[in-house]
Amino acid sequence: MTENPRWKNFAHIDCWIFDLDNTLYPSKSNLFAKIDKKMGEFISDFLKVDLVEAKDIQKKFFHEHGTTLNGLMLNHDINPAEFLDYVHDIDVSDLVASPELSTALEQLPGRKIIFTNGSHYHATNVSTQLGIDHHFEHIFDIVAADFKPKPHKPVYEKLVREFDINPEQAVLFEDMAVNLAPAHEMGMTTVWIPNEAHWSSHGAEGEHIHYQTDDLAQWLSALLTDRPQIT
Repeated sequence: MTENPRWKNFAHIDCWIFDLDNTLYPSKSNLFAKIDKKMGEFISDFLKVDLVEAKDIQKKFFHEHGTTLNGLMLNHDINPAEFLDYVHDIDVSDLVASPELSTALEQLPGRKIIFTNGSHYHATNVSTQLGIDHHFEHIFDIVAADFKPKPHKPVYEKLVREFDINPEQAVLFEDMAVNLAPAHEMGMTTVWIPNEAHWSSHGAEGEHIHYQTDDLAQWLSALLTDRPQIT
């Protein structure tokens, strides 16, 4: 694993795949904390428990089933659309646009795709606020994944099949280390964007993490600086 990218290692890439939360925007923005709070509220109301118990259930389902939503669907047969609509109804106006990231995405050759355990609405809402929505050709969300979250490998297989992606010519950027393992197994290049949350580093041991950075925009800009100029 290295933090220093060289363009020669990415010249073959024609599909750039990005997770959304805590990846396309920095974790320090605390946007996901708003979603986390809304999840607790939804569970409290749906199961008629207090917020403390709701939070325990939320975290239990996240760890056991990959997402809180998956746990609720398996254990309580909830309507996933109602859950997604509620938890993603958040104010994103305090997210700061990233011109550096937008410029880097513009310069990357090939397709750009958002691959998220969240909803299409949430991905559009966030990427629009960041000023980068126009760079992405597709959004593959939890609905497209049949509500099966990363890191379930069949979800990755559906992604590459649906968009005709050659995994050996693709790179995945993710804040959760464990979600990079299936991508590595399929032949993708992987870039981990860690944060202070304990679940970010879960599953970080092994050869499935090829590159690491705590600043996506800066990392991509540095990568592109090393790209030969086409005249």
